[in-house]
Amino acid sequence: MTTPNFAIPRSVIWNDESISLLNQQKIPHVTEYLELKTIQDVWEAIQSLKVRGAPAIGITAAFGLALSALQDEAVSLVTFQENIRKNRDYLATSRPTAVNLVWALDRLVNSITHVKSVNEGKTTIVHEAIQVQAEDEAVCRLIGEHALTLFNRGDKVMTICNAGSIATAKYGTALAPFYLAKEKDIDLRVFACETRPVLQGARLTTWELMQADVDVTLITDNMAAHTIKSKGINSIIVGADRIAANGDTANKIGTFNLALLAKAFNIPFYVAAPLSTFDPAIPDGSHIPIEERDAEEVTTIQGVRTAPEGVKVFNPAFDVTPNELISGIITEKGIVTGDYTTEIRNLFS
Repeated sequence: MTTPNFAIPRSVIWNDESISLLNQQKIPHVTEYLELKTIQDVWEAIQSLKVRGAPAIGITAAFGLALSALQDEAVSLVTFQENIRKNRDYLATSRPTAVNLVWALDRLVNSITHVKSVNEGKTTIVHEAIQVQAEDEAVCRLIGEHALTLFNRGDKVMTICNAGSIATAKYGTALAPFYLAKEKDIDLRVFACETRPVLQGARLTTWELMQADVDVTLITDNMAAHTIKSKGINSIIVGADRIAANGDTANKIGTFNLALLAKAFNIPFYVAAPLSTFDPAIPDGSHIPIEERDAEEVTTIQGVRTAPEGVKVFNPAFDVTPNELISGIITEKGIVTGDYTTEIRNLFS
């Protein structure tokens, strides 16, 4: 076995006093890293989709809170902790659906509960943010290893949106098995849905897989059924932005369509996500908030209007796939199947 010579792109880099962030709005035309120096820079980058993907959003927010801590001039520890909580609340408003955002922010806030000084608090919160990123890389590798056991050499696998390296610390979730397959010289073919209206599949998934010389074919979202039938797609794998206690899963809009198609064609439909994406506090998908975004994402393409002025637009960023359509949820602890409510509870016991 030979190890291919390829680079896996990274989206978030900590520079001690700033964050280098891959601007995913510019891909594939330009590879640009933004320098984020303030918590306001971080909020805007998350809200405007310069960074996207639940784990990468969480990592970016964590480093944003760390930046705010380093820049805090409070002398009193109580004041410092209050400021961190306020900044946590501010960053949490940037994207309402991705549970990793709040999970990472709360983890940093909790890390300074028992510190004895402001300086200790600053050091602790920075180390905790770095640990969030390091752990996510290890988690993604494990998810990829588990996912790879579900595929056979030569399989054709469909995906949507971008649950790859640039959506995480490294490797990704739904795309992780394709990077590991490349490392192990296992032939897998990927069919990527373009993912309207922001085109994360077309712009991001194809770009990063091509960096690794993975065999990827781009299709428009409305070609999925025909492609499954005519190309003999073996399975579908997607990421997740939030998973309820019963396994209902919120992911990029269009995912629910693919789950219904998988059932119609009797092929497995897998969700790949770290434990940090689960939200055991909500019983089912009806409790997941669905972000609605600007109408211009639908009425224009790269600034060129494609719809009449004044037309009404419905633009939900996510949909929810019910658990009965999911063949398995792939986590760092293994693959969850069957009674999701019980099995997910066991993951956290």
